[in-house]
Amino acid sequence: MAPTLTVAVAQFAPTKGDIVANLDRIQAVFAQVDALEVRPQLLVFPETTTTGYFVEGGVRDLAMTAGALARALDERYRAAVRGAHVVDVVVGFYERWRNTLHNSALVVRLGAAPGGEVLHVHRKNFLPTYGMFDEERFVERGHEIRAFETGWGRAAVLVCEDAWHSMSGTVAALDGAQVVVLIAAAPARGAWPRDDAIPGPATVARWERLVRDIAEEHGVFVLLANLVGSEGGKSFQGSSTIVGPRGDVRLRAPVFDEAVLTLTLDLADLDRARADSPMLSDLRTALPFLMRGLDDADGSDRPPVLWDDDPIVAPSKVNVRGTRKPTKDAPAGALPVVTLPFDEHGTPSSLSLDPALLEGWLVRFLKQEFARRGFSNAVLGLSGGVDSAVTAFLCAKAFGAGHVHAIRMPYKSSSADSLAHAQLVIDALGIEAHTMDISPAVDGYLALEADADATRRGNVMARTRMIVLFDQSAKLRALPVGTGNKTERLFGYFTWHADDSPPVNPIGDLYKTQVWALARHLGVPDAIIQKPASADLIKGQTDEGDFGISYAKADVILNWLLHGYEPDALVARGFDAHDVALVGKRLEGTHWKRRLPANAMVSPTAIGESYLRPVDY
Repeated sequence: MAPTLTVAVAQFAPTKGDIVANLDRIQAVFAQVDALEVRPQLLVFPETTTTGYFVEGGVRDLAMTAGALARALDERYRAAVRGAHVVDVVVGFYERWRNTLHNSALVVRLGAAPGGEVLHVHRKNFLPTYGMFDEERFVERGHEIRAFETGWGRAAVLVCEDAWHSMSGTVAALDGAQVVVLIAAAPARGAWPRDDAIPGPATVARWERLVRDIAEEHGVFVLLANLVGSEGGKSFQGSSTIVGPRGDVRLRAPVFDEAVLTLTLDLADLDRARADSPMLSDLRTALPFLMRGLDDADGSDRPPVLWDDDPIVAPSKVNVRGTRKPTKDAPAGALPVVTLPFDEHGTPSSLSLDPALLEGWLVRFLKQEFARRGFSNAVLGLSGGVDSAVTAFLCAKAFGAGHVHAIRMPYKSSSADSLAHAQLVIDALGIEAHTMDISPAVDGYLALEADADATRRGNVMARTRMIVLFDQSAKLRALPVGTGNKTERLFGYFTWHADDSPPVNPIGDLYKTQVWALARHLGVPDAIIQKPASADLIKGQTDEGDFGISYAKADVILNWLLHGYEPDALVARGFDAHDVALVGKRLEGTHWKRRLPANAMVSPTAIGESYLRPVDY
């Protein structure tokens, strides 16, 4: 084993579905690290670096063999580096192997043998197929975790969820791994404030705890390489990390941004850590006995637990060194009781926000989504309400005021305050503004439908506004931006194929109360924040009047329901039964509004069912 190991971890944002572009970017990183004062012996790229992660049915289009990728990397490495230097490279990719598709990691030695020398291929064992993930639908599982030899020591590779199962790190360490390389494509979640000092979303802290536990328990170095960038609204968190064998964080990359970490490791730290905490040695000793338990883990045909039953013999003499005061009204010798009320524990994630973190997160999201679609200008409907105001502020930060077009679209019955409040936003930001009265267009149709009730008339107004917005999009070469919040979407409080139509929405996963909190942070004028929320379709109409419940109460109940708590469980925790029933009825009765139209499926290649390609593919 070499006395030191210089490593580099490339935190990388791939171009979705473009292997050639991503290989060219990898070549640029080769040149970058080759210019370092100390060139690395090991260079690590994240999961699915060659393609992007959420490619769904595109896996079949993009998968390649390990040999083909090794040759492509070696060609680019030789074109990028100066002189002779050998480096081991880990790259995540979608692999075609023995007529099956896998989410894999290639380990290849470059700069030695022509075409590259494949040292190892790890195929992801644990495929997340829940929540936002659907991996097992598109790739096969691997069934092995093993270490392999390199010129500097012994290593093992894990891919993303492999590491969430503690046994994976254990298997790698028992097989002799001194360095565990963990590559991941971890989407960020959780913008609430935290007590720890780890910067970024809540998932960053969770990942750091995970890799530190692997390192400390087994006395190994862990190199975490994470994707960055945005795919279909999901922002990869970055925060790649190098961890020492005592679980100590040696180096951490920034959240959300591309970067290269480089560090020289003293491999003798492994000896020191394992001497001070020989947990791996203890495990090896106990493993044969533990394996028997694993073999019998289903509980069948196991003998009963045996025990001895000797009588308790009181000691002949007791030394009393002191006494303590009992708890009030408790018998002498009672222990202090520490508890928490039933309704204060086991709660869902917080609705509180770290507004500065969220602002940066959403601005990055807008920049990346617009760049992917080839737009530099945004267009949005500016109603004078808080949702569209927050969206305008975010767009101005993302693109600059001159690239944001705000369209005011009043109807003759609209409140004068709506125009005035929209003007406050226009003046505060200096964005481009256009006012288009939709009254003639709406009335031209409603003249044919004189008996239309208020709901129908409101829907006509909303859909007319989308006609204007999308036509202005074509005129201005600007991408429409949505302004609907999460509470409205869950309540179905929008006009189908109208308010929900714009292709990009930065606030669609924020409850209304969170939008208000972000508005205060961004500096949205108080007059907009403090006024009652209203769709402004009928004089005197308010959102909360239509709902029969305040946003503050509704958001809390929705948050519990979306985390899997049943209505009865909420009532048991003190929520008002009527409020819970009201929110639940609205939530359950509007699923159809949040889905694409149902098409009759008559073929094995139905769009959106079998033929699956993401929007940004």
